[in-house]
Amino acid sequence: MERWLLPEGMEELVPPESLRLERMRRALLDLFSRWGYEIVTPPFIEYLESLLTGTGEDLELHTFKLIDQLTGRMMGVRADMTPQVARIDARRLRRDGPSRLCYAGTVLRTLPEGISGGRSPVQVGAELYGHAGWQSDCEIVCLMIEALEAAGVGPVHIDVGHVGIFRALARRTALGPEREIALHEALQRKAGSEVRELLNAWEVDMQCADALVALVDLDGEPSVLERAGQTLAVGGEDVARALADLGALVRAVCARRPDVELHVDLAELRGYRYHTGSVFAAFVPGYGREVARGGRYDEIGSVFGRSRAATGFSADLKTLIALRDSSHGAAAEDEDVIGAPWSDDGELHDAIRELRSRGERVIQRLPDEDSGGARNLERRDGRWVVVGAIPPSGSSPTERESRG
Repeated sequence: MERWLLPEGMEELVPPESLRLERMRRALLDLFSRWGYEIVTPPFIEYLESLLTGTGEDLELHTFKLIDQLTGRMMGVRADMTPQVARIDARRLRRDGPSRLCYAGTVLRTLPEGISGGRSPVQVGAELYGHAGWQSDCEIVCLMIEALEAAGVGPVHIDVGHVGIFRALARRTALGPEREIALHEALQRKAGSEVRELLNAWEVDMQCADALVALVDLDGEPSVLERAGQTLAVGGEDVARALADLGALVRAVCARRPDVELHVDLAELRGYRYHTGSVFAAFVPGYGREVARGGRYDEIGSVFGRSRAATGFSADLKTLIALRDSSHGAAAEDEDVIGAPWSDDGELHDAIRELRSRGERVIQRLPDEDSGGARNLERRDGRWVVVGAIPPSGSSPTERESRG
């Protein structure tokens, strides 16, 4: 038996890939922290009814299920961390004002996806709770852009939409859940003729039908929102309010990041079943899927007994690393290791500790271990000093003392 084989879609990272992932994880969490986001660490397994709420409803087929031997209740391995973070905000923190939370961790999915076809993405993201305005959406979009830049992927292109527009128009037609889902799927495919055929078959009011069909072509530069206001006037105050919020969000993002291309698409309805407002996704050249996505999901906390306004985004670290490496080449890892001999000399041990405290990588060689490396600790004139070539990025002399 080939016991070393892994299940399809399950990956293990070895040096230096694992180091690249860990460095990116740290860099993004540090970035989130500088923006005021606090890290949370949800459990890997939860009761199924907790995982499959809000965003989780779309993840039932992606969730591995098992029975808790202690209680007999059904449990699930998390396929998305967003519902877990919402539960933490609603039940554990219970803050009154805005709460900024971030996370990074492995999720497990029954079906492969992403650039590598893996089933164990490393999800990283940020969520902002307790503010219902477009301003918090703007903060999340700008943080998402900066996170992707910090990850080394780009140039970034942002698509934005608003599910409230379709929701308001669908309510006016009184289609019912099944027909609404069929219409949503046709809009996602940009199938204008199919949308028209469905609406005609259901004998939908002509004005509402025209507005719904128009969603297919209401995409492009931010100026498309001006045309949308007239084309979708039949939607009433709800549509007007959604367009106003979306317009404010677009203007704010463009003002803060004029260097980033932003595209408006009113038929963009990713996560329609759980998003309640603005939705957004990030794309980069050469990759046909979004590299990060997010949106507003104000109602998710209600299932945990405390409804809170919420907006956020997430991405897969493995995908980001693969994209960065494919466009820029695999990052050269720091090989500036200092070798030290095996010895009981106390001064040598002091020198090693000092070097490590300054961030240097020092390997004390075991007996008979090859020295390796370009730099070594050697005793010169009664002191232990680092001798050898300095990497090109270094600015120190070729021989530097480890101690004064």
